[in-house]
Amino acid sequence: MARTRSFPKHFILLFIVIINSTSIIGKSKPLPNSLPCDIRSLDIAARLRFDHDATKIASTDFGNLTHQIPAAVLNPSSVKDIVDLTKFSYNCSVPFSIAARGHAHSVRGQAMAYNGVVVNMTSLNDHNRKGSGLRISWSASLGSYADVGGEQLWIDVLNATLEHGLAPVSWTDYLYLTVGGTLSNAGISGQAFCYGPQINNVHELDVITGRGEFLTCSKHKNSELFYAVLGGLGQFGIITRARIVLDKAPKRVKWVQMFYSNFSAFSKDQEHLISTKGLDYVEGSLTGDDNHPNNWRSPFFSPADQSRIASLFTKYEVIYGMEVVKYYYDLSVDTVDEELQMLLKELNFIPGFIFMKDASFIDFLNRVRSEELSLEAKGLWDVPHPWLNLFVPKSGIMDFNAGVLVDIIHKQNKTSGPILVYPINQQKWDDRMSAVVPDEETIYAVGFLHSGGAIDWQVLDGQNKEILQFCNKAGIKVKQYLPHYETKEEWVNHFGAKWSIFNERKAKFDPKMILSPGQGIFRLG
Repeated sequence: MARTRSFPKHFILLFIVIINSTSIIGKSKPLPNSLPCDIRSLDIAARLRFDHDATKIASTDFGNLTHQIPAAVLNPSSVKDIVDLTKFSYNCSVPFSIAARGHAHSVRGQAMAYNGVVVNMTSLNDHNRKGSGLRISWSASLGSYADVGGEQLWIDVLNATLEHGLAPVSWTDYLYLTVGGTLSNAGISGQAFCYGPQINNVHELDVITGRGEFLTCSKHKNSELFYAVLGGLGQFGIITRARIVLDKAPKRVKWVQMFYSNFSAFSKDQEHLISTKGLDYVEGSLTGDDNHPNNWRSPFFSPADQSRIASLFTKYEVIYGMEVVKYYYDLSVDTVDEELQMLLKELNFIPGFIFMKDASFIDFLNRVRSEELSLEAKGLWDVPHPWLNLFVPKSGIMDFNAGVLVDIIHKQNKTSGPILVYPINQQKWDDRMSAVVPDEETIYAVGFLHSGGAIDWQVLDGQNKEILQFCNKAGIKVKQYLPHYETKEEWVNHFGAKWSIFNERKAKFDPKMILSPGQGIFRLG
């Protein structure tokens, strides 16, 4: 008769805890065998990581609101690795999802792939693409341009192009984002009124489709894919290279900030400035007691100026700030001040509340970085960010100010973080691309860039929902930028007339719905 082995009580209890823990964790941390077993036979197997450390990092993003643990993380050594992975999934009887992860600055898990594979795009910088992921060229037909790897950060693009006296023309406020990431959305900042979003300043792309095809596309070659991918939220392909428009880079800028107590004057002045030539950047913001003028930019105001500005809050209910920039070059250094005065002379800001400084071009563009480092040092950067970004049609901006900026944001006084409000010319957008904006000549970009704690972020998120409900009831036809929706109906409403072509493009370039599941567009009921 076989002898049974007796185990101590504490060992049995430990075994039960391990079994129960595995079943609980299994709901959020899939085991490697959630992928096809023969994935280990691929050439890329050595660059696939299934360990907890790798998958945990890939389950987070800047938003810190959503956590979706993938089955594995691919650290590609070449673009071919990503092609092989995508093609393998496409040919599986049960395909697994794939998400490209750049700097992970999404806020709602858009770059996550639950039970799938996250591609760590920045790994391309550590392998054979290093040193060749960014090349500056010129041609008679295109002028100056940069061929840039999709994994490259915009700050690195800036530094590399400045060495040649050149720079891209359209930017985001924060430069530590990947090229592929911003082009999959739109890429906007205060330059967009003049130069359009970043997606409008691209000549050509290299893309890996959901079928595992590696294709070069442009307005003249594979044009349907080109227009689909730009602003396409990662649904049609992974951008591995972009040919970016370059222009002569200014050496310095004149940087001006003004303050308003009246929204009508504030909006009219902004709209006037974006309709005239001469400025290179126009942004506005809602300013409050707890949202001091320097907020997320590099220190602009002296302590004395900050005290003066703070005094406005005792006199007026709401204060708005407008920020404008004019680039200048060696040849225009003697005339730039006079030109700027001519542009600003008819504006209706609060008398005496105009502030100006001279800065280098790179210090202006990289203005958010110093505040990021400061917040990181205080442990306040890696916190929940329940952001809400909207495009508001000009026809509804006055009602939006009264109902949202005043009645919700100002009166509730819950917000912690910058609130941006600035106009963009809709004609600078190409409607053939996947990105959607309101169908009006002038639209406002509005960003509620909240920072919250482990608990109170839900209060801020509730406020976001209240804002959207107000817009819906008031008939203000806003569009979300960096969109997040919970139902298919909301996505259909978001894309509007573009929904049918968006679906057609998905069926053509990613028919098995492999790419970017974190957006939640095609896997919702």
